[in-house]
Amino acid sequence: MTRNIQEIVAQMTLEEKAGLCSGLDFWHLKGVERLGVPSIMVTDGPHGLRKQQTGADHLGIFDSVPATCFPSAAGLACSWDEELIGKVGVALGEECQAEDVAVLLGPGVNIKRSPLCGRNFEYFSEDPYLSSEMAAGHINGVQSQGVGTSLKHFAVNNQEHRRMSTDAVVDERTLREIYLASFEGAVKKAQPWTVMCSYNQVNGAFASENVKLLTDILKDEWGHEGFVVSDWGAVNERDLSLAAGMELEMPASNGVGEKKVLDAISNGTLTEEALDRAVTRLLRIIFKSVDEKVKDATYDKNAHHQLARTVASESMVLLKNKGGLLPLAKNSRIAIIGAFAEKPRFQGGGSSHIVPTKLDQPVDEIKSLVSDASAVVYAQGYHAGDDAIDEALIEEAKRAASEAEVAVIFAGLPDRYESEGYDREHLNLPENQNKLIEAVASVQSRVVVVLLNGSAVLLPWLDQVDAVLEGYLGGQAVGGAVADLLFGEVNPSGKLAETFPLKLSDNPSFLNFPGEGDRVEYKEGIFVGYRYYDKKEIDVLFPFGYGLSYTTFAYSDLKLSAASIKDTDEVEVTVNVTNTGSVAGKEVVQLYVKDVASTVIRPEKELKGFKKVALAPGETKTVSFVLNKRSFAYYNVDIKDWHVESGEFAILVGHSSQEIVLEATLAVESTVKLKKHYSQNTTLGDLYNNEEATAILQPYMKKFQENSPLGGVDEDDAHAEMMVKMMQYMPLRNLMAFGGDGFTKDMLDQLIKELNSL
Repeated sequence: MTRNIQEIVAQMTLEEKAGLCSGLDFWHLKGVERLGVPSIMVTDGPHGLRKQQTGADHLGIFDSVPATCFPSAAGLACSWDEELIGKVGVALGEECQAEDVAVLLGPGVNIKRSPLCGRNFEYFSEDPYLSSEMAAGHINGVQSQGVGTSLKHFAVNNQEHRRMSTDAVVDERTLREIYLASFEGAVKKAQPWTVMCSYNQVNGAFASENVKLLTDILKDEWGHEGFVVSDWGAVNERDLSLAAGMELEMPASNGVGEKKVLDAISNGTLTEEALDRAVTRLLRIIFKSVDEKVKDATYDKNAHHQLARTVASESMVLLKNKGGLLPLAKNSRIAIIGAFAEKPRFQGGGSSHIVPTKLDQPVDEIKSLVSDASAVVYAQGYHAGDDAIDEALIEEAKRAASEAEVAVIFAGLPDRYESEGYDREHLNLPENQNKLIEAVASVQSRVVVVLLNGSAVLLPWLDQVDAVLEGYLGGQAVGGAVADLLFGEVNPSGKLAETFPLKLSDNPSFLNFPGEGDRVEYKEGIFVGYRYYDKKEIDVLFPFGYGLSYTTFAYSDLKLSAASIKDTDEVEVTVNVTNTGSVAGKEVVQLYVKDVASTVIRPEKELKGFKKVALAPGETKTVSFVLNKRSFAYYNVDIKDWHVESGEFAILVGHSSQEIVLEATLAVESTVKLKKHYSQNTTLGDLYNNEEATAILQPYMKKFQENSPLGGVDEDDAHAEMMVKMMQYMPLRNLMAFGGDGFTKDMLDQLIKELNSL
């Protein structure tokens, strides 16, 4: 339906305009009935619909309508499969249509700066490229069904501790390369209907009032066409936030926010034009939702549950499989141990808490796949509700394990360990689980541990068990997915989207997380996750991109479409991947780029491409990638833009960030000449690194050497090397100090003038 939005805005009163920019209640936007503007509903969450039946609670205390609970983002990202995540998005969109929800609040693309962040289960990765690609797949899937998304939490929201007041202090380059890049790709590739601003401050300004973030970057630079909504309760001063580019305040402020806007317009600190722009953006999305509403929409609950099972099985990561213990034989005598096997931890706590349409129990699903269900016994092993060690439960588990051929232990993090609203205090599993695993391993040599957790954990018993399957928070079909993987119905293909460190203190943010009072400084800069571990050559428990399979893969014939390019060109990279094992499987081919020699500090390598490919035994496929300027660029704060330095770049392809198997070299020529400013404090060494500058300097240095006691040192003199090194870092002003009467101030000024003419 065609509408003239400008005419509608013109007919609205100031009060109606201001009112439209604040919520009606906890989940609804206001409408303007006389002008045909309806009230629409928004609701949580990223991996399932959380439409509440009663109350106005944001943290999951009250029940919500049953909906399919898909794996959380931490697990989804381990699929490294945008198409699969797109299918999840389509399913979520269908369920929103059925429940008359206009905008689904998600996905979350905040970077996993620290494994302690209590909401890491709701975020994709420590890597911005992977995060943005996963988010784009999610957004495109949901919005293909005529339902909006809300990309969150913009920006630099990487902890729950004091999240509503803390000030994230981060330098411009780090902000661009790490913390904004995960949003940038998603906005440009998928145009989310809305973006949700975060609670925290960024470099001294609340995200809700940050003109640079909300207007200069998001709207003007990236071209976001939708509107910005506050996180619930994130508004500090409503008039300032509207002026900064935050169109919608949620939830309802009972008139307080509207009054501040009206007062600001009355006293001239806010223009009506700014309010009109905000209302226009809101109306575009409101009417888009109305026009794309599906009447009498329904969805297939069973089909969505099966999709949840498929997605979970593709997302889980096989961390260890000594001696090929997995997959298990279906006629094995199996001891299933651990409270999570009967009541699995399948989702995170807080605003993303879903009431599932059904829930697969691992014990039942395992029994359904074995040839004799009576050969499967269950022992509780530990209490999930507390960390107390129950010796009776451990003894029961040991007996069950000793009488079986294999023990499968379900362990992980209870709800109370990680949630929205607070951060984790450590990386440990509950002590009763660690003790249980060690006890079972003492009586059974064939032990499999299945982990159900939202983020990285320590595994002190790793050497005592043969197999470990990281299940993350696998959604309502977690039990079936685990069973499929244990028995080889599905071949594991997940790869870690985050690094598992050997200890918490190895993490780059360790000394500066969660900060002091309301200030947290991001002193590690761009060195987040694998970028840090690689640069520091620090051993990790499991690296970024890691994951095993029941088959093996070989790479060959890495080719580039050109040996050299300009930074305005693209280059195609192809590589052959072969399944060298005996079963079908999927491999995630990962491409990293390294700047071989840079004048700025850069990571050892950065992820710039990935493809998931399915291969039958013996089958070979060619995988291709296209790299462009951003694949080679860093953010140059002086020119306020992405910049490529001329030089060689290594194109690295492998199974993980630490298992690179093929490498090629590409020469890239920059088309942007950086203007350098020379002064009397420019060093001689800096000039000698530039051919043009060296040519200008040479005659002046000849004059200097003719008159300076430093210029006449013989090459064979014992002090010659020392003098060369000393002069390398000598500023130009010292040419006068050590040049005698032969080097004057006029000569220095002329030299600097000639250099600055380059």
